[in-house]
Amino acid sequence: MFSSGYMLLAGAIMLASMFVSNKLKSKFAHYSKLHLRNGMSGVEIAEKMLADHGIRDVKVVAGRGMLTDHYNPTTKTVSLSEGVYHQRNAAAAAVAAHEVGHAIQHAKAYKWLQMRSKMVPLVSIASKFSQWVIYGGIAMMASQQAAGDSPIGRNILIVGLIMFAAGTAFSFVTLPVEYDASNRALRWLKDKNMVTQEEYAGSQDALKWAARTYVVAALGSLATLLYFAKYLNRR
Repeated sequence: MFSSGYMLLAGAIMLASMFVSNKLKSKFAHYSKLHLRNGMSGVEIAEKMLADHGIRDVKVVAGRGMLTDHYNPTTKTVSLSEGVYHQRNAAAAAVAAHEVGHAIQHAKAYKWLQMRSKMVPLVSIASKFSQWVIYGGIAMMASQQAAGDSPIGRNILIVGLIMFAAGTAFSFVTLPVEYDASNRALRWLKDKNMVTQEEYAGSQDALKWAARTYVVAALGSLATLLYFAKYLNRR
């Protein structure tokens, strides 16, 4: 059903994603060995950053797994993974401060975060079904060629593309949210002298690779959307 061009595109996206993901894990492991001079743990870094910004209604909790750190605006909790919560190194400091950066965005009503939050309900549904709707539309269009032209398959494909486009838009809205959170984290770490120059460089490098995972996801989603849009146009 799919051409070799689609398979090459999917393969290229998968390889790029794997490369950046593995690089991030490697960087995190490397900077996890760079222990903080101030001896503070990830949870202590997060709690101090919250206090310094006057945020007292956000809790820092321990999560499970590795690199599963996140901020939940609904429950107002910063969840730090096992490799961050108790650890006292440059990688843990970077991740903890980054997640608090999201809490600060929430407190300050950062427009890109607000926009992303409003998109979540729609995208959570669209992302689950968009590719299946696209595949269904393509399959129906292929089967209709022998029986004569029919708009049903084409219309289904268009609906699938609209759903997929919502997910793509979400991916790009996420980029300024993530980069801004990292910038807030690094600025605070530096201004408050929380890290040495070497530790700051390590934190900066770790967050740079974390951000690139979102860039790859957004570009991959856009490339896939354009491919299927081109397929529809040819038909």
